[in-house]
Amino acid sequence: MAGNTRRRLTVQIGAFVAALALAACTGAPGPAPSSSSGTTSTVPTATFNFGTPSMPLGLDPALTSDSESYRITRQVLEGLVGVDGSTGQTTPLLATQWKDSNNGLTYDFTLRSKVTFQDGTPFDAAAVCANFNRWFTFPADLRKQATGISFQSVFKAYSDTPVFSIFKDCKVVSPADVQINLTRPFTGFLQALTLPAFAISSPTALTAQKANVLDTVRNGQPMSAYALHPVGTGPYVVSGWDASKVTLTSYKGYWGNKGQIATINFIPYDRAETRQQALLDGKIDAYDLVTSGTFDQLVKKGVQIVQRDPFSVMYLGINQAVPPLDKPEVRQAIEMAIDKETLIRRFFIDNTTQASQFVPPKLSGFNNNAPSLGYNPDKAKALLQKAGYKGEELKFYYPLDATRAYLPTPEKIYAEISRELVAVGFNIKPVPVNWDDGYLQKVQSPGDHALHLLGWNGSYADADNFLGPLFGEARGEFGYSDTEVFHNIERARAVPNGDQRNAQYQAINAEIAASVPAVPIAFPISALALSNKVESYPASPVLNEVFTNVRLKP
Repeated sequence: MAGNTRRRLTVQIGAFVAALALAACTGAPGPAPSSSSGTTSTVPTATFNFGTPSMPLGLDPALTSDSESYRITRQVLEGLVGVDGSTGQTTPLLATQWKDSNNGLTYDFTLRSKVTFQDGTPFDAAAVCANFNRWFTFPADLRKQATGISFQSVFKAYSDTPVFSIFKDCKVVSPADVQINLTRPFTGFLQALTLPAFAISSPTALTAQKANVLDTVRNGQPMSAYALHPVGTGPYVVSGWDASKVTLTSYKGYWGNKGQIATINFIPYDRAETRQQALLDGKIDAYDLVTSGTFDQLVKKGVQIVQRDPFSVMYLGINQAVPPLDKPEVRQAIEMAIDKETLIRRFFIDNTTQASQFVPPKLSGFNNNAPSLGYNPDKAKALLQKAGYKGEELKFYYPLDATRAYLPTPEKIYAEISRELVAVGFNIKPVPVNWDDGYLQKVQSPGDHALHLLGWNGSYADADNFLGPLFGEARGEFGYSDTEVFHNIERARAVPNGDQRNAQYQAINAEIAASVPAVPIAFPISALALSNKVESYPASPVLNEVFTNVRLKP
């Protein structure tokens, strides 16, 4: 009965993801500017308090891949292109039109006119190139400090090894026209530009606030002065960040629709129960990441719930650099020890599905026949014996005080997976790390982490957005170095959309599944809770949720 109730009271966003899978990436000129993008005459006046599971890890989107950071920077900075919420097509944003030529190696963008950054700097082609050149020339020391840089996972290399980079250069054709050249075709290029990491910052602010110098520490994270106060062309500016909240206020000079909300307070509550109570007490107007343990309580109280279609994958990371995890039999034993069905039933929202690969099922490239070893604890024990496992201690990292779309209750999920692993003979040492104390950096860098809990939230509709960042190159997270898989992922990126490309990604999924560099567990559904003040909320599977599109009741 509860499941039926949930389905009746939940808004599904399925059409969006279905459309994402069909969206074309390149080849046609970009659409003309939308008539709805003109500046509204209405002055926003409302204050909106939004409950988040944690503070951001920094507000320079080029240097972080944290979803709570992106939630805020999406309000402040904009990219050349955006994503249509109903069709999944690439849409105009700071660029109004585009076309590709030279066999997909050259992209020409016409830029939106009369746009200024929030510090008064004009937005033009020179500003676009200043950003691309900054990303391309990130110093090696900065790249070691900031593990969340998306440029490398998308464009493969920097200016110090240009032969390996997909990005070639950015050219100013005129103040209103910019050309970006690639060294080789990249089918997902336009969709990749919708990532928050490629939002355009004010060059003046980047220089003045020494954006590449991480000499400030906030919540245990090294960051620059710019990461505390980013400056973009978006509808909101950062007006405050203290221990209790991050505050944004409406940018009066914004070129587009300013919406109804003048002030947004992002207020962290590290536990689902405290977020729920804050909503019921009227302290916040909405919050994200409703957990399975609070879902039914909210439904019974008549709270609005908006549910997103799954566009993330939760996994158990395995570090092959830590013996004996370099042995395939040991990794296979880990997979067969995990009861995914029980984990999903106990800790995830209804309709979450099991994962046997890292690409969600509604994306092109999903492999229906990807190999899965299944839950088989007896065989797991036999494999451990065959591998000669002698009870070596395995450090299992998991985050505290964190809720993510892909990881709703990490402490409980850790406890269950750990119990299952111990039951087949593994010697597990728990290593809890507070999310705000650098959990991401600890598990994504080389180290003693043998196992860890994490996930990946897709940002654009292409299999490469999942496989490239996770398995497209050697990473400290997994200690994984399969050059054939690396080569196949690189080759698939250049193949035009169609059956051949789908087949290549299906084959890659099968290769990854067979070698078990990590164990995909679930494609989670995430949900938001809204107060009666909210008429509609722009829920997006890729989390592209700009608050000018929130509609409040009269």
